[in-house]
Amino acid sequence: MVKIAVFDSGLGSLSIIKPIQKKINAEIIYFADQKNYPYGTKTVSQLDKIIKSTIIQLQEKFEPDIIIIGSNTPSLLLDIEKKDKIIGVFPPLKEAVRRTKSGKIGILATKLVVENKILDRYIKKNVPKKIYVEKINATPLVDLVESGKFILQKQISKNIIKKIIIPYLENGIDVFTLSSTHLPFLVPILKELFPSITFLDPAEAVAEHISKILKHKSEKSRLKIYASGNIKTFQKQLKMIGIKNKVNQL
Repeated sequence: MVKIAVFDSGLGSLSIIKPIQKKINAEIIYFADQKNYPYGTKTVSQLDKIIKSTIIQLQEKFEPDIIIIGSNTPSLLLDIEKKDKIIGVFPPLKEAVRRTKSGKIGILATKLVVENKILDRYIKKNVPKKIYVEKINATPLVDLVESGKFILQKQISKNIIKKIIIPYLENGIDVFTLSSTHLPFLVPILKELFPSITFLDPAEAVAEHISKILKHKSEKSRLKIYASGNIKTFQKQLKMIGIKNKVNQL
């Protein structure tokens, strides 16, 4: 059985599970590292310690074929692209460049990523100079998902989303990268509010990459969920978004 471990500081990276399951059958182990939520407010040195410790823990307990760091924040800041069998999640900037008609794109990411020069280098590497790029602090949107407000308080959530997105639409941005794995949960609301705007999910690229590097496959897909915080609270959060899998303590 192929094993893929995915982890994040909360429920956000569960958004990449379905795209992976569409591409490959595997046992997927999801770990919500709630004790360290949110990654987006940690320093780079704190993140480095947390990520290294978590990777070792997952390797020792589950022996996965691949580990996915399901968050743009540590993936970018710790240069995960260079890690063997450790896959990061990155803003899908090349696709954004292909899709924009106005020549202007927005990156919705956590405050820590937006303010770090590493994102500037990533943009320079993946985006031609002729394309205008706006870095946007989407931490309030991440919080809408993690707290469940996007389900429980839809109108308030819509108001917060509009407050963040509309100023950039007025500047001509027509493509946004959802550069946090929490944000795809907001896609139905985003499409309702802004039907003519493109919002790109980074999970598609991750799933495609995994399907290419995993040569052997399993007969069936299976998902096991673990958490480091209060598993009863996390179980309730998952039920709100329609996930009924049992949560185990790790």
